[in-house]
Order: sequence, then structure tokens, then C-alpha cells
Amino acid sequence: MNILAFDTCFDACSACVARSGVGGVAVLARTAERFETGHAERLVPMIDEVMARAGVAFGDLDRLAVTVGPGTFTGTRIGIAAARGLALVTGLAVVGASSLAVMAEVAGSELSPGEAGGDLIVAVDARRGEVYAQAFGANAQDAKSPPLLLPLEEAARLGSAETLLLVGSGAAAVAEAATRAGRRATARLAGLLPDATALATLAVALSPGESPLAPLYLRPPDAKPQDGKSIARAAR
Repeated sequence: MNILAFDTCFDACSACVARSGVGGVAVLARTAERFETGHAERLVPMIDEVMARAGVAFGDLDRLAVTVGPGTFTGTRIGIAAARGLALVTGLAVVGASSLAVMAEVAGSELSPGEAGGDLIVAVDARRGEVYAQAFGANAQDAKSPPLLLPLEEAARLGSAETLLLVGSGAAAVAEAATRAGRRATARLAGLLPDATALATLAVALSPGESPLAPLYLRPPDAKPQDGKSIARAAR
């Protein structure tokens, strides 16, 4: 199975072409860049780049994979739109994974064997004293909770183990809240972000849904129309 995977949810953009087989998932080409804006301009060139380096044509692909959120509104929407457009043109099946599950997969490859094991909480700073959080067991496919938007104190109650391992930009703040609540907590990998290579690995076990992918927004947009502030049309 040949997979094209890409992520645009947070302050990075990545794309990967991978092939799954009896021996597991082999990465044929990948690229990743970190930036806060510019996902729309960079995503398609990055996809073209990894496809060319992998020597794979769109007709050789079997599946598309994309992160569906949570993340920034613009970034998440860009990734979903690209996946929908490619699926429409190519007829390929599309699978989606939460950005937090992909981060859990990345963490699993970066943590030492002594650190891994037990409950893992991915916590991403969502500002306003809140985090995007999701709890996992043995691995990223063993989700113990859905992706959630929680205050720090509630995120600190996730997981069933007495000791927590937290990763992500919100890990330290949640670890402090867990410690105040009497739990043992360790924060690691503050710079953790989703990566298309990890997404490609997860995509092998995912099943395409019957309906089109939709962005996973856990918070309403900040920008809203002002009630009663519309400007009257000029008289003709």
C-alpha cells in the first residue's frame, strides 16, 4: 500500500510518501518545515517534492492520510481541503487521524524505553489556561479518551495511572497541576508537533469513513460577525 500523508495542524507543515508491507511501513520520502503561517503556500510544493523524490505517481497511491485537528483553524482547514481536493481528482480513499494521536506516535519513537509505558497524555497549549489533550495507553492506537479541550486542572485528571507522562507544549503546565493534585507527573518533549511520517504509520490501520472528512474544531472561532453592526446599503 502506497500512502501520501500530510499535516498542517499546528506550527509546522510536513508531507510523507510511505509504503506498507509485510515488514512494516517504509518511508520513501519525507519533508517537514516549522513555521506559524504559510501552510497554504507550502503544502502543495511539499507534496510535489516528496512524490518526485519517492518516484511515485498519484496513480500509484492507494491512500491519502491527513490530520483533522485539533489545531489552528486555518492550518487544519488547509490540510482537510487539500485532502478532499486530491481525493476528488484521484478517487483515492482518505483517512484522518487526530493531531494528538499523531503526536503520541511521534513521542513513542522519541521517548526512551524507560520513559515509555503506562498512561501517556499529549497536551498542547491552547492558551486561556486550557490545553488540547488526549490520553493514550500502550501506544497511539490505544486511545483512552477522545481529543478534548480542557482547563489545566481537568487535563491533570486524565488517565488512570498514578504516575503520568505528559508530552507537548502544554505538558509542563498540566504536570504542575497534576502535582498540586497529588499525582506524580513528568513533562517531556515540549517542542513536540505532529509529523506526516507518524501519520503514515497510523494510516495503515485506519479505515476510510463513508462521509467526507471534517475538521475537528474543539473551540469556536474567535472572529465572529458583530451583532447589530452591519453597515446599511447605500441608497440608490
